[in-house]
Amino acid sequence: MRARLALLALLATLAAGCGFHLQGAATLPERLRVGYLDAPDRYSDLHDALAEAWTASGGRLVPTAGEAAAVLRLRRDESGERVLSISASNTPREYEVYYTVEYSVSVAGKEVLPPQVLTLTRSYSYDETAVLAKEHEERQIREAMARELAALMMRRLAAL
Repeated sequence: MRARLALLALLATLAAGCGFHLQGAATLPERLRVGYLDAPDRYSDLHDALAEAWTASGGRLVPTAGEAAAVLRLRRDESGERVLSISASNTPREYEVYYTVEYSVSVAGKEVLPPQVLTLTRSYSYDETAVLAKEHEERQIREAMARELAALMMRRLAAL
């Protein structure tokens, strides 16, 4: 029992010594903490994910651009799907879901991050006997991609 405990302590010490740590949320720089999201669709999955990520990163979103130190402008927020493969009977077998965002960031009226484009894609198989389940799966994939894009954007903001 003592040998296991000693081994566990040794492994924990080695992991801490090599710089390993859980990723967690990116911390925003002070000049970006108070922000405003300028988005064409305030009810999109990405807008919701960005609002959550901004708060998790130690920031606060304000209702107007005039109150904000930083403005994140979503220039494009698009998602959709494409057919990847079809069966011999000409029915879709696999779809690709994509999510594309174009954004820029300005601080005090000056653009500090020029327009950036990020695109994520995921594929899923389609079964015409389970249409409702596949629609639900597509929706979950789209929401997950929005959260992933928001996390990517916040990491880029944290690096400014």
